[in-house]
Amino acid sequence: MRHRHFLKLLLTGALALPMLAGPALANPVVVFDLNTGKVLQHQDAFSRWYPASLSKLMTAYVTFRAIAAGEVQLDSPIKVTKHSAGEPPSKMGFKPGSVMRLDNALKMMLVKSANDIAMAVGENIGGSQAGFAIRMNAEAARLGMTGTHFVNPNGLFSPEQYTTARDLALLVMAIRKDFPQYAPWFSIEGLAVGKKAIPNYNLLIGRYPGADGMKTGFVCPSGFNMIGSATRNGRTLVAVVLGEKSAISRAETAARLLDQGFATPVPNWLTVAAMPSYGDTMSPNDMKDEICKKKAPEEQSEAAPPVADKDVPKSPYQEKLDHVPTLVAVGLGGATGPAPKAMLDKGGQEYADVPLPSWRPDIPAPKGSEPVVVGSATAVQGDQPVKAAN
Repeated sequence: MRHRHFLKLLLTGALALPMLAGPALANPVVVFDLNTGKVLQHQDAFSRWYPASLSKLMTAYVTFRAIAAGEVQLDSPIKVTKHSAGEPPSKMGFKPGSVMRLDNALKMMLVKSANDIAMAVGENIGGSQAGFAIRMNAEAARLGMTGTHFVNPNGLFSPEQYTTARDLALLVMAIRKDFPQYAPWFSIEGLAVGKKAIPNYNLLIGRYPGADGMKTGFVCPSGFNMIGSATRNGRTLVAVVLGEKSAISRAETAARLLDQGFATPVPNWLTVAAMPSYGDTMSPNDMKDEICKKKAPEEQSEAAPPVADKDVPKSPYQEKLDHVPTLVAVGLGGATGPAPKAMLDKGGQEYADVPLPSWRPDIPAPKGSEPVVVGSATAVQGDQPVKAAN
């Protein structure tokens, strides 16, 4: 009887898996084995959440698919448009018209979490922000990410851009299994842009044994998000952590979940794809007041240095790396490959990135000349400036 009762709970989604031992978790998490897809631990896995820069993982996936389809090459030019150059930080700050190789653009997007570069990649691959978002959502639907919707490639806040921990797990599996050749990009310790060194926001890289990916994200409404992966003895585990209070706490939570996972044998439980939906799957949680209301603007970023508590031992994720980080050089130029197909007109000529002329106000505009907005980014949400989607 007890066995049948547990099975009923399992199938209805009221209790998909027991939580592993450890302190109670406050927000959505999923821990799974990458090779088998088996879920080791989860909580609120189907709750809608603002992804912030975890959106850039889908931007990378759509781009990898475009490369595989022959639409673009790693050495193809990615041009910084006026729109992408205007995106708020975190950003590289290149001027409109600047050109870089696609592979360098992707590395800047994944390591620096540069919003301007993510938008440039999206516009160049999709033809526009809106066009690229259509492709992002098409891939999400194909992968079974039923609780996800995208409107931009960089993760800057929009109430219409949301996901779930379970959906992000599906995306990670697709990236790592479909495109293993790009796995090293997710474990880069830092970038070298000229004489400037840019560290990875993922504090597990270089500090947690076996850490090999993948991405962080932050906007005020989402809190501090993270997907961390690590490989030990041929076994790769992934922890999806959403809504933490700081960059340090999300790294600590991900590390603890990975530790617990490596101490647990591969379970004979459900896979990520087979998890039954449960909980509140409709209302995204908004952490803006909790995370940013009492902080100065310069503190509203995952790049902000944490406030140290003299009575609490320093976290290992606050410490500098115990070795000289390996930096990957990136920058402008070197784009000798063909232009992305989305940036070419029917005659094979590259579109010019110039503003459409406006009609003189003293002359009636001809029919059909009204401006059409194809995707946009708002620099202010209500009375709050948009902060970095890092």
